[in-house]
Amino acid sequence: MSRARIDARFARLRAEGRAGFVTYVMGGDPDPETALAILEGLPAAGADLIEVGFPFSDPLAEGPPIQRAAQRALAHGMTLQKTLDLVAAFRRRDQETPVILMGYANPLETPGYAAFARAAAEAGVDGLIVVDIPPEEADPLADALDAQDLSLIRLATPTTDDRRLPVVVRRTSGFVYYVSVAGVTGVKEADAGAVAPNVERVRAASGLPVAVGFGVRTEERAAEVARVSDAVVVGSALVDEVADALAANEDVTGRVLTKVAALAKSVRSARTPSRGA
Repeated sequence: MSRARIDARFARLRAEGRAGFVTYVMGGDPDPETALAILEGLPAAGADLIEVGFPFSDPLAEGPPIQRAAQRALAHGMTLQKTLDLVAAFRRRDQETPVILMGYANPLETPGYAAFARAAAEAGVDGLIVVDIPPEEADPLADALDAQDLSLIRLATPTTDDRRLPVVVRRTSGFVYYVSVAGVTGVKEADAGAVAPNVERVRAASGLPVAVGFGVRTEERAAEVARVSDAVVVGSALVDEVADALAANEDVTGRVLTKVAALAKSVRSARTPSRGA
């Protein structure tokens, strides 16, 4: 199905009149077996779309939580191919939930874009976010993804002005990921008031749904962002649950999925008028 899964999911969200909830997890964190258990539990816990990070030793856009998640995964031997294997295992049980890989260009260079895109499509991946390939240099990757009907999902930021925006969204499909804060993941909080006009601007320029991330950690913030966007992305708060569960010798999968369920509930109810309103 590839990118059709993403389009179908956002069509369903529009029909339901709500924002989607996008969960980010690091492939292989804290180990491959637990990572698969988390991945398989995400849809039932409330995830509408799933981003899976493929670990890289120099994740320059990430704050400390996701950096540490990548280090844990790498320490357990996780690779790009093993991340694809993880997605393939997930697909044996779930054929509907869109899965987007997120990471950096360097691991893609070894197999080459065409071979990577074929392997990703075979594994059941629907789209790709690569944070360190600028739009001006992305055509070879976009060509390879197009050949496999995979979405290239690009990032827009608070510093993306009206002149730059058409360049950023060119050849983007599925949705646009709006980075709500300047800086790395997991450090600052999103401001829904500042996000709202930029979401409208990106949506108008791209004609695509806009998912907002890089600053959403709490249920309250998730609900605020859900009221002004097409989807809410949470990542650092979830990988922090992994770290905290490990430190406390608790059930990692259960702790992560409990957090996902609480956030999903806030996102799903964000546009529902309160009683007596």
